[in-house]
Amino acid sequence: MIAVQQKKLHLHLFCRVIDNYGDIGVCWRLCKLLQSEHEINVDCWVDDLASFKVLCPAVRLDLRRQKIEGVTIHHWTENQEEWRQNARQVAQADVVIEAFACNLPEAVIMAMAKSERPPVWINVEYLSAEPWVESCHGMLSAHPKTGLKKHFFFPGMTSKTGGLIFSRNFRYERDAFLARPTARSEFLNEFGISISTASVLVSLFCYPEAPVAQLLEAFAQAGDKQIICLLPVGVATADVENFLGQQIEVGSVYQRGHLRLHVLPFVSQTAYDQLLWCCDLNFVRGEDSFVRAQLAGKPFVWQIYPQQEDAHGPKLEAFLNLYDAPDGSNLRAIWTAWNLLPESLALSAECANPFEKILALPEQMQTHAEKWAESLLNQGDFASLLMHFIQQEIEKNSAKIS
Repeated sequence: MIAVQQKKLHLHLFCRVIDNYGDIGVCWRLCKLLQSEHEINVDCWVDDLASFKVLCPAVRLDLRRQKIEGVTIHHWTENQEEWRQNARQVAQADVVIEAFACNLPEAVIMAMAKSERPPVWINVEYLSAEPWVESCHGMLSAHPKTGLKKHFFFPGMTSKTGGLIFSRNFRYERDAFLARPTARSEFLNEFGISISTASVLVSLFCYPEAPVAQLLEAFAQAGDKQIICLLPVGVATADVENFLGQQIEVGSVYQRGHLRLHVLPFVSQTAYDQLLWCCDLNFVRGEDSFVRAQLAGKPFVWQIYPQQEDAHGPKLEAFLNLYDAPDGSNLRAIWTAWNLLPESLALSAECANPFEKILALPEQMQTHAEKWAESLLNQGDFASLLMHFIQQEIEKNSAKIS
């Protein structure tokens, strides 16, 4: 008997780059996992190839269509004539995903509505620890014009959400790296970085609004500890240059007091994971690096994406409540100050530098960070949970048609 080979599912994912690298970073990780671990034919539509190229140097800016690591990349433009040509192809896919509440081109929606078997339509939402996410995960919504059904799929940190994005081998790769005695020094040597047992290694990735000068001053006044701070090129450049009193460039090293600052090039997503594993404390921002820091099992400080009227404050508070770290008052005070929330004013009044206790975090939080990472890995990965949901919807739709 000849086995019948099951047809590969075809999926189109749409992403608009709003948060520089964060949005496309999440989408690119998801696309690669769907293609490599779930054998899905994936087409990814991106409106900002230049930002994408920072994370994936193989991207060519002059191509409307290209294939990288098995994923077909399309430049998403506003050319309506192109969409009239492309819409039918997208509508014939098995799955269409809107990432981060971006809107599908109108031509695509109309083509989906005319299809005998419309694709499963998923809206992958932003990550949040707020309690309402659990009740909205998987929620169904009908398009007002066409009646097409769309499901909302939320990543999250609890078992009632879609989990976080990581590969099936992530735990093994991370633990193998951390268990190898020379892994840390070998990785850092690639960037010309040497460390001693007395050094505290910190990665710093933040938005321009962060109070970087105050943080660096706390590092410079660190007493008997040497602080080695790793800063990606282009991040907080103006503040760092003002603090040092000189221009900075990639590959250079700068010293002030007990602080030694290395300016690094942007690295691949795989290398960024390893960078986080190497560090004693990680400063991260947005969503993608925030997730990677949690999975690394290392203490971290998160700068949430700033919103008007401090609307990001309750979202930060929701995660801190869920994270429930030991000595949470110290962590909460530092995170509040780093995010310039109103509560940090009281802390600023109490001490000259709100980050003077920052170096206590690695010692206090390490065990908790490891346990938290394990709890996230045990809940299952986002791509697998998403595919399970999609398969269920495909089966339901097939049953209705038959």
